Amino acid sequence: MRRVAIIGAGMTKFGEEWEKGFRELVVEAGIRALDDAGISGEKIDAGYIGTMASGRLIGQEHIGGLLADYMGLNPIPITRVEGACASGSLALRQGFMAVASGMKDVVVVGGVEKMTDLGITAVSDILGGAGDQEWELFLGATFPAIYALMARRHMTEFGTTEEMLAAASVKNHKHGAKNKYAQFPHEITMEQVLNSKMIADPLKVLDCSPISDGAAGVILVPLDHAASYSKKPVEIIATAQASDSIALHSRETLSGLRATQVAAKKAFEMAKMTPKDIDLAEVHDCFSIAEIMAIEDLGFFEKGKGGPATLEGKTSLEGDIPINTSGGLKACGHPVGATGVKQAVECVWQLRGEAEGRQVKDAHVALSHNVGGSGATAVVHIYKN
Repeated sequence: MRRVAIIGAGMTKFGEEWEKGFRELVVEAGIRALDDAGISGEKIDAGYIGTMASGRLIGQEHIGGLLADYMGLNPIPITRVEGACASGSLALRQGFMAVASGMKDVVVVGGVEKMTDLGITAVSDILGGAGDQEWELFLGATFPAIYALMARRHMTEFGTTEEMLAAASVKNHKHGAKNKYAQFPHEITMEQVLNSKMIADPLKVLDCSPISDGAAGVILVPLDHAASYSKKPVEIIATAQASDSIALHSRETLSGLRATQVAAKKAFEMAKMTPKDIDLAEVHDCFSIAEIMAIEDLGFFEKGKGGPATLEGKTSLEGDIPINTSGGLKACGHPVGATGVKQAVECVWQLRGEAEGRQVKDAHVALSHNVGGSGATAVVHIYKN
């Protein structure tokens, strides 16, 4: 198996992009990634694009063919990849395997979602399809309710408090305020989070990630070829994916995600590393409780210690393990198909020393963690400069 490197990375600003459509967003991100790599589209052998629900959100299917056309890449193959909110990281994993196997030499990987053209009720219903439609969504359990159940269980088992949940949001907004691509590039206070509108007890509106538009892209090549393209290639040293029951009622526990635990174990084995070797991580914080469970499931903190660690500042930019330096899903935004690729872009910028205003000192190894739905899919990548 060949070693694989990222030689180009780019993204659009995340947010409510009323003046840009689905096509414009993904083309913009793709061109930025190509420009960053210093290559033209003629070099591309294949592409993978992550998008969750383009058919229902904008009425457009056959995304691979559409983007091959609009990016000027015909006749190369572009394949759409779907895994709910983990679609982007699954596309990255497919791109990795295409290069590692030797079947392709230069691969573009993208993620995109255009979500704000519909109302909140319609979008919530569409996103609910990432859970168990029959046993959860049909009975009224949207994702805020599902993650609220997880939060309550975590509180019961480990004494996690609403202040600990709020600390994750406050910290991510502090990071996002330093990211020009963030949907919400401003700080918030603990009081603002605790006093914000209740969505599903104990989760308030400022515990929840937003509905967003946006796209991100990276260019992959064999590591042996990377030096001819880039002076600062970033190697993907591990990739792992795991699954779990799609409905909460079939899970072994509600206070963690088994798929994350399994994917993390496999990724660390592939990289021949442990959590202590990671300098920073982008994790899936669709809700504040999701980040706290993630940093425990990934092995950065013992089970039940993620909340106190967050409240104590151990996951801040200056902390023991900086988490979500981009602002995470909470502040940077969450266009669901794009999130996994955006996480990779942030890891690349950090490892190249290009994360302006939020650079982690002496960053050499980074990790990204992306979840589909409430945890039926989890994907972990590890990167090294």
